[in-house]
Amino acid sequence: MAAANPWAPSSLQEETEDDNDEWTPLQLAALQGDRPLIEQLLASPNADVNAPARGYYGRTALQAAASHGHLEIVNLLLAAGADPNAPGGNNGGSTAVQAAAGGGFPEIVQALVRAGARIAEGPARYNGRSAVQAAAGGGHARLVDELLAIEGVDVNAPASRYSGRTALQGAAEGGHVEVVRILLRAGADVNAAPARYKGLTALQAAAAGGKLDVMDVLLEHGADVNTPGCYYHGSTALSAAAEVGNTEAVKKLLVAGADVNAVSGDAHRTALQVADMRDHLQVVTILEAAEKAANT
Repeated sequence: MAAANPWAPSSLQEETEDDNDEWTPLQLAALQGDRPLIEQLLASPNADVNAPARGYYGRTALQAAASHGHLEIVNLLLAAGADPNAPGGNNGGSTAVQAAAGGGFPEIVQALVRAGARIAEGPARYNGRSAVQAAAGGGHARLVDELLAIEGVDVNAPASRYSGRTALQGAAEGGHVEVVRILLRAGADVNAAPARYKGLTALQAAAAGGKLDVMDVLLEHGADVNTPGCYYHGSTALSAAAEVGNTEAVKKLLVAGADVNAVSGDAHRTALQVADMRDHLQVVTILEAAEKAANT
């Protein structure tokens, strides 16, 4: 009998009962790192170590163990024939090695690679991350270094189409300045285009999160302060900073040459209009002065 998905948001739990909420007992035991139960379940003639990830947030048993750092369980499942390259669930699915990289577990990544995991596998279409993108987004500097040293791993691998991030964009969004520096030294494209849907350039991501030190590094490396936002829910760096009311980020971008008259987002608003809509009065004052200076 399948068990309810422990990670699903409450909104998903209210949906029609189908395979969106179902995990097998083995998958749940792997998630919890319960070795005795896993051994008991694997001893059954009906055990399926490769039962697929079901629904939006599902995990195979191997993916569940890898995502939570259970190295002993990962090795046990691999010995039982678990597929290291099985796809994840439908929404933000990750292979086992991508899940391990996102959690910052280098020993598990190594074990999976030895077992044949495709380390350069691209991200899932929805919210997906490749292994290096996942590690970078999690701020795992040592692991990012190790992954970049593996043949076939591309520091500029394209982002997932929906809410994707390149490695640099993910590191910038998380404010992981050390990882940002590592990636730039490795040749990361500071101006890589954002994902089409809910994407961000590295600078837009840093501005949205108010990561001032990351913004400095990106600007020093030639980040384009006026790159347009993505097709859907896009934002310029200036509008991103204005939306969260970060006055220091707004000032930094204006000094760097941000166009105060640029519009972004589905509603085509300027940064001033965005700040005004959010009632960020200090930002409004700064942008009003910048707009007046730009238009005189």
